[in-house]
Amino acid sequence: MMQQASATDPAPGRRPELVPDPDAETARIAAVRRYDILDTPPDGAFDRVAAMAARLFDVPVATVTIVDTDRIWFKAAHGLEGVSEIGRDPGLCGSAILRDDAMVIPDTLQDPIAVDNPLVAGEMGVRFYAAAPIITPEGHRLGTVNVLDTRPRSITEDDTATLADLAAIVLDEMELRLSALRVLRDEQARREAEKRHAEAERARAEAERAAREKAEQDKAAIAAFASTLQRTLLPPALPVVPDLELACHYRTASAHDVGGDFYDVFPLDGDRWAFFLGDVCGKGPEAATVTALARHTLRTAAQINADPVTVLSALNTMLLTDVTAGRRFCTVLFGLLKRREGGGFTVTIATGGHPPAYHVRPDDSGVWVRAVRPQGGMLVGAFPQAPFAQTTFSLTAGESLFLYTDGLTEARTAEGAMLGDDGLTGFLHQRTGPVTATSLVEDSITLLASLPDGAGDDVALLALSVPHPHTTPDGGVTATAHTAAAPEHFGQE
Repeated sequence: MMQQASATDPAPGRRPELVPDPDAETARIAAVRRYDILDTPPDGAFDRVAAMAARLFDVPVATVTIVDTDRIWFKAAHGLEGVSEIGRDPGLCGSAILRDDAMVIPDTLQDPIAVDNPLVAGEMGVRFYAAAPIITPEGHRLGTVNVLDTRPRSITEDDTATLADLAAIVLDEMELRLSALRVLRDEQARREAEKRHAEAERARAEAERAAREKAEQDKAAIAAFASTLQRTLLPPALPVVPDLELACHYRTASAHDVGGDFYDVFPLDGDRWAFFLGDVCGKGPEAATVTALARHTLRTAAQINADPVTVLSALNTMLLTDVTAGRRFCTVLFGLLKRREGGGFTVTIATGGHPPAYHVRPDDSGVWVRAVRPQGGMLVGAFPQAPFAQTTFSLTAGESLFLYTDGLTEARTAEGAMLGDDGLTGFLHQRTGPVTATSLVEDSITLLASLPDGAGDDVALLALSVPHPHTTPDGGVTATAHTAAAPEHFGQE
């Protein structure tokens, strides 16, 4: 693109003055800014061009200038000390960039525009001036290469061509400088991008680490909360019942979930004790609510009327009417123990849809096993007026009663089938050890551990046994076993 200019009407005897086109001037200034050369420190390449011009033209002063909006800035100045810029108007360089060719003024005192320039009218007294524009490939004139003398003179066309070549060399240097700046800026941008990326990666890694730590803390807190809550839903310890051995075990399928299984043994009066074991549908806080309600209701109802069917009916009514229970139900075995004259206990058990208990005792062929399964007991909390059934039998010396939740019978064998009632019955039949509460619970734990996946659900075990009189220490107080809510824990005192 060529720099456009128009001439004003000159006064008589004056050279026409060129005026820049506003749009072209705007584009030219944008090009100057793009090269980013204004106010940069001295550069040997440009200084050598100025020195070469002074030698070739045998002049005292040669300059390389860039024309800004309102000033002429000297990128290099040979023989011109202490001057870094001058005003653009009235200007020699400012006029030179508006021309299509080199500008040559043999005698500045004879030129009506140059005569007023500070370099002409001032102390330096320039009398000769020649300039070639520095032209970009797009046609923008950035500045000039100038030669100045203090005496009038003329130059040939070859000299003018040489001056234009020097201006082209200046442009080449500016292009090289611009390319280097672009490479440097690209490299800086790349490094900044890499730095930002690295910082982002560090921040992401830190956020992930913090999230993992928070998740682990939350996991531990949830597990601790679940364990604490579970312990509040189970008896803190099984009581010591004269002439009766008790053992229990509790295992949650997940340390993070509150299980729905529950059990308890508690005294009613001097010779009667109550016990129960149940399983609430579901897990988590909702199941915990029902567990707490069931345990409290069973204990309270038994103090009023210990008849097992009456107690289960009271729990059924409570679960159907208490809004905190939602629509959850449970299965329960509730039992009543009464001491018999001559030893042992009379046991009455009512069922509310729970798997059968097992009455066991050793015999000559192994272990005698009878399922205690009252007929007709429905789920507790499912239907109003639900019928419940009970049965009564004796628990004598050497005999045990084994209660469990369905986490035991639903555990999978190596073949992938559930253990089931038949598998549990067979396990009890084939036992060769003593038939005591403690051994029944311990052997059941061993059985679960031997299965490929253990128990996939919560498991609660409760066993009661009447020892032979000769094994009862110090007046008949027997051993008691208890487990807390932590998984796979079993204790005995």
